[in-house]
Amino acid sequence: MGENKIVSYFRSFRFKDHSLGMAFIILIVIATFVGWPNFLKVRNLTNILRQISYTGIISLGMTLIIISGGIDLSVGSMAAFVGGISIFFLNLFGPTSTLGIVLTFLFALVLGSACGALNGIMVSKFKMAPFIVTLGTMSIFRSLIQYFSNAGTILSVNMDYGKLGSSMFLGLPIPVWCFIIVGLVLHVVLNHTSFGRYLCATGSNEQVAKYSAINIAIVKFLPYVITGFTVGVTAVMWSSRLNCINPSDCAGYEMDAIAAAVIGGTLMSGGKGSIIGTMMGAVMLGIINNMLVMGGISAFLQQAVKGFVIIVAVLLQYNNSNK
Repeated sequence: MGENKIVSYFRSFRFKDHSLGMAFIILIVIATFVGWPNFLKVRNLTNILRQISYTGIISLGMTLIIISGGIDLSVGSMAAFVGGISIFFLNLFGPTSTLGIVLTFLFALVLGSACGALNGIMVSKFKMAPFIVTLGTMSIFRSLIQYFSNAGTILSVNMDYGKLGSSMFLGLPIPVWCFIIVGLVLHVVLNHTSFGRYLCATGSNEQVAKYSAINIAIVKFLPYVITGFTVGVTAVMWSSRLNCINPSDCAGYEMDAIAAAVIGGTLMSGGKGSIIGTMMGAVMLGIINNMLVMGGISAFLQQAVKGFVIIVAVLLQYNNSNK
């Protein structure tokens, strides 16, 4: 009886349904071989998780935007802008204020959400193309933080602020815990709420969703607000890690966020995606970067590899959708 169940399982097993998990395992095996024996050391694995957590948090919100049929190219510039303005806000409370750190964290979340809402309003209310809108705000946010900082580093006067992004809890860095918590919350939102169902329906076919009495404007607006919120979390984690922020920081975060979502199975055409898949995609990107470093590959080629991975992931999506 047991053998029949096993045979039945393998007969019903479809590689397409488990391609991400299999790719994840294969990547770990290859990385272990390339980086032996350092790759599997706890310190290295912890560093990988810390490094991917910043863009990983943003990629979770980006997943919702892509599912809705949109895109956000401004998240990297927005993170630098929110991080810099938040440090200005923190410095108002002096060098020893714990309350100032708490209020700064909340301030960053509100400011990030407001920046995301700006994108969302233009996309949902004024029917502007998400690519054009966020391309414009990407330049605006980067320009503003360069102006306010005089193109120089913005330093925090509160030394305790630096502990927020560099501390550990139960063996994992605080940014990694933020990544996990935000991921779990958005997984529930996407898979177990009416908003998640409306989001997928809108991304699949906006016209049909409208005929189904779904409020398209709200459904397309909220993902940008949520992404702004995740940018606020990342801005605090990144700026507190170094206790400062540079106007050029977080450049390219939009590419990493989109790559993580696409590798995780989110369709660029909208309508389908997975938060857990995006989390795995972010980790896979981190492993690839780590593997390239351990393999002695030039750091200048890392972006080329990411671009190649995005193209392959989209190509696989296209082939699967046409089968």
